[in-house]
Amino acid sequence: MWYGQILAGIVGLCGGTLAATALAAFIIGLGIVPRYAGITHTAQHLLLYEDCLVLGSIAGNVISVYGIDLPFGRWGLLFAGLFFGIFLGSWIIALGEVVNVFAIMARRIGIKKGVGLIVLSIAIGKVLGSLFQFFVL
Repeated sequence: MWYGQILAGIVGLCGGTLAATALAAFIIGLGIVPRYAGITHTAQHLLLYEDCLVLGSIAGNVISVYGIDLPFGRWGLLFAGLFFGIFLGSWIIALGEVVNVFAIMARRIGIKKGVGLIVLSIAIGKVLGSLFQFFVL
């Protein structure tokens, strides 16, 4: 009987690793990581960024699927949430830059000035919405 559980665990781990690696490949394939490294002037660490992206995706998947509790307390949760938010926000902004969403949107709407304020407003709205959901709902 325990053979089936071991097999299910291995299949689940392999499937999760595949999904996490596909996400990392998608992010890398869109050119977000090289663009992000170019913006920060740290292109010499590009392979390190890609390795960390893949390993972080796999580790997050394993923690999520197997429900592993990490004993870091409230401060660990605070820092993890901060870093998750920074990662997600920078990923969204980098994706928007790569596919020129903001430039296309501004041209279609006819906005000549204030695109930076619109992007900042979107970011502030996302932060406030996340804080509202976390603390109120």
